[in-house]
Amino acid sequence: MTTHKSTAGGERQSPSARPPLNRAYIAAAALALIDANGLGNFSMRKLGSGLGVDPMAVYRYFRDQEELFDGIAEALFDELDVDSLPWDSTWREVTEQYCRRLRDTLLTHPHAVSVFATRPVRSRASIDTGVRIIELLQDAGFTPAHALQIARCLREFTIGHALSLAVVQLGAQSRSRKPSSDSSAYNILARAADDTEIDEHFGIGLTAILDGFERLT
Repeated sequence: MTTHKSTAGGERQSPSARPPLNRAYIAAAALALIDANGLGNFSMRKLGSGLGVDPMAVYRYFRDQEELFDGIAEALFDELDVDSLPWDSTWREVTEQYCRRLRDTLLTHPHAVSVFATRPVRSRASIDTGVRIIELLQDAGFTPAHALQIARCLREFTIGHALSLAVVQLGAQSRSRKPSSDSSAYNILARAADDTEIDEHFGIGLTAILDGFERLT
């Protein structure tokens, strides 16, 4: 099989071996390109090159780059595999596992977290999941309005945490000004930072939020 070098840093198939273009395939290729090169280096031209097609071919499936990024957000959501959540369990177990999966999935793609964070996910899978969560919370005694507020709070908390950690993954921690333990400037804040991992507060924060919501029923 003939292969050609891809701009994403791997091998791309020859036109005769390339799968037929569709929205899901293009979005997955765009996400892989962002993973490899960063969001700032993404362009429709590079995507077309990686796919082995004229960039204009992409516009037959996505109206513009913003719509393509909507597709990337949908692809990220699909990675959550929401159907395997313990839907027969309690609302608390389902929402906690959902938040943890969302955080872990986003942090697998740190360059793309901002794409997910800056747009609603309108796929059928996302809408169906939202309905299931609202119904689960309603069955537990929450009003639909409170259920939606809870779902929004959990989503925003999780995405905000993922954004912060993505910045660290992409190099911000290397610019930390925390003094070393042998410095005269080493204080209780610096010592506390040395005594915890950068992501440990997610669990305690999520527990506190869920404890608070439980008191609303």
